[in-house]
Amino acid sequence: MKIVSSKEKSETHSELCVTNNTAKMAEAAILGFLQNNESIPDSGKFAAELNLDHEEIKNVIKSLQGFRYIEAKELKRETLVLTDEGKKYAAEGSPEFHFFSAVPEEGSISKDDLEKKLEASVFKIGSTQAAKKKWVAMGKQVSRKVVQHVEDKVKESLLQIQQGLELDQESLNSLKARKLIVTQGWTGYSDVKKGPCYAPKRKIFATDLTRENLQNWKELEFKEYNFNAKGQPLDAGHLHPLLKVRKQFKDIFCQMGFEEMPTNNFVESSFWNFDALFQPQQHPARDSHDTFFLKAPSTTRELPEDYVERVKQVHESGGYGSRGYNYDWKREEANKNLLRTHTTAVSSRMLYALAKGPFTPKKYFSIDRVFRNEAVDRTHLAEFHQIEGLICDRGLTLGDLIGVLQAFFSRLGMPKLRFKPAYNPYTEPSMEIFSYHEGLEKWVEIGNSGMFRPEMLQPMGLPEDVRVIAWGLSLER
Repeated sequence: MKIVSSKEKSETHSELCVTNNTAKMAEAAILGFLQNNESIPDSGKFAAELNLDHEEIKNVIKSLQGFRYIEAKELKRETLVLTDEGKKYAAEGSPEFHFFSAVPEEGSISKDDLEKKLEASVFKIGSTQAAKKKWVAMGKQVSRKVVQHVEDKVKESLLQIQQGLELDQESLNSLKARKLIVTQGWTGYSDVKKGPCYAPKRKIFATDLTRENLQNWKELEFKEYNFNAKGQPLDAGHLHPLLKVRKQFKDIFCQMGFEEMPTNNFVESSFWNFDALFQPQQHPARDSHDTFFLKAPSTTRELPEDYVERVKQVHESGGYGSRGYNYDWKREEANKNLLRTHTTAVSSRMLYALAKGPFTPKKYFSIDRVFRNEAVDRTHLAEFHQIEGLICDRGLTLGDLIGVLQAFFSRLGMPKLRFKPAYNPYTEPSMEIFSYHEGLEKWVEIGNSGMFRPEMLQPMGLPEDVRVIAWGLSLER
């Protein structure tokens, strides 16, 4: 907390009083002038004639206009002002004039002697400009006058600009080239005249319903209520940009008739996260360098045994038209708990639940956090949000997948898509999705997609003609 001394308080109070007095003077000048005159043509000239601050005049005009004491039109124009260097030349004279004055009337002077008599900047600029104007003849070592008398036109021109006088275009161009003047925007008011509520003196309205004002209400005139005025904006939180994008994705899925999957279980078993997806147990993604495994509880309590047996069989010896992976599948590996590496683990649970009853076509989506044991850098985090969509129905084809992706991404403003063949353990065929970025002017990878393999779907108990098309992408990207 800053402690303010009594001296500082006094100075602040004095400054406020001066400001209030200036405003009162400006207001009295405007209202008094309009009492005997039709209008004020130019607020800038009006302020200059009365030796008042133009900013204060502008503020008072704006205030009186708000209370309809006066009417005014905004005035904008460009004006020329002197730079700091220009102000110096206007006060002291130009460098070329100083240089010329330093050269003796008769004879010549050496370069070294001139440098001693003048400032470095004056000598440098003055010697160039004086020689350019043919005031002096410059030799390698000595200088002499060519003319006996010169006028400092630069200083005269700068003083004329300060006084608001006009200059010829050639002089203006020369001063601008030397950066002695700049163009500055100017705002003010024109055609200031009486308004419908004009009075020679502003009325003071009571604005607060205090005890004293209510007691003397007959003697006071209260300010009218403006029932159309907006109230003070309430301080409130705002959605994070990532949450805004998440809602946009969710709205698109809902518009396309998708149903959101429950994704509240961050901890998942290796079985649902990997094995049920026909991902082999020796796959690199299942290594501790890529996945966060739990220490406690380290293993899952229960799994559907009949389904586990079918998954084991398809991994070891194949089935449903597949040769499998031909390895010894281990139950203890499937039991390990981990932080889910993708929301497809939720998809596998939902499809298994769907297979238990009479088949019904479904559209599912999810947007939630997943976890990867990756080195953190500017494009990677140990956790991110995965967006996943899938459609389960009879007789779906790769053409259906491409059509759905076109419809989905076009709603995001990405109509230009390309697809590239890829490999995923649990989809075949698989495609990487690319979109053309107009700003970068190149194709950018935006997601992955494919059709779930029979080795994943058939052990669940889904009918043979049922196909599942799916795609996924990162919310952050």
